[in-house]
Amino acid sequence: MPTELLFRQDAYLQETPATVIAVNERGGVILDRSVFYATGGGQPGDSGQLRRADGGIIAIGTTIYDPEDRSRLIHVPLEGQPAIAPGESVTAVLDWEKRLKRMRVHTALHLLSVVLPFPVTGGSIGDGDGRLDFDIPEGGLDKTEVSEKLNALVARNAEVTERWITDAELDANPGLVKTMSVKPPRGSGRVRLVSIGDIDLQPCGGTHVRNTAEIGLVAVTDIEKKGKQNRRVRIALA
Repeated sequence: MPTELLFRQDAYLQETPATVIAVNERGGVILDRSVFYATGGGQPGDSGQLRRADGGIIAIGTTIYDPEDRSRLIHVPLEGQPAIAPGESVTAVLDWEKRLKRMRVHTALHLLSVVLPFPVTGGSIGDGDGRLDFDIPEGGLDKTEVSEKLNALVARNAEVTERWITDAELDANPGLVKTMSVKPPRGSGRVRLVSIGDIDLQPCGGTHVRNTAEIGLVAVTDIEKKGKQNRRVRIALA
């Protein structure tokens, strides 16, 4: 039985009732539905807790896809948590403060890929910061200039929306994919596109804010040379 991925329907949903459908040999909990995002695309898996009917709590350290069945999510408890059994009803509750910071950073990184329109060779999202690696033939990037351009896009208060296209439609429009190292999630026959107003459009399976106004001020904190053509640009929420 697959896990219903509620974060795909509403990234602002912070909790949901759920039923435990399986527990693996390491104690990882598989639910029938979840608001937790699983590690992927440079975005870490969500943490939070499973609240039991008797008031007990199981603290979740991260969430990953089941390597044996990627239609299911594994909620990985922190060490020393009590055991839980299939069939038990719980409420899955996100660490919302952490998730929201990641959403703000993720959307800001999409905007950064517009400010620097070069192939993206890597990236990661942290709790209030993040980075993208670019394949840039020439160096000379200025932190202040990049920050100003990035914040100008944030200030446009652009709506962030999503829609789905088929794998075939994506294959016919390869220019939508900016990332060289992270490929858009496939397997279901369709791919999710994230649109930021008329600013950006690219496939992405991660979570985002609804409007760029929610990002707030962003600063480019470092630009590192990682190779002859590779530049790592780090950003942080102000």
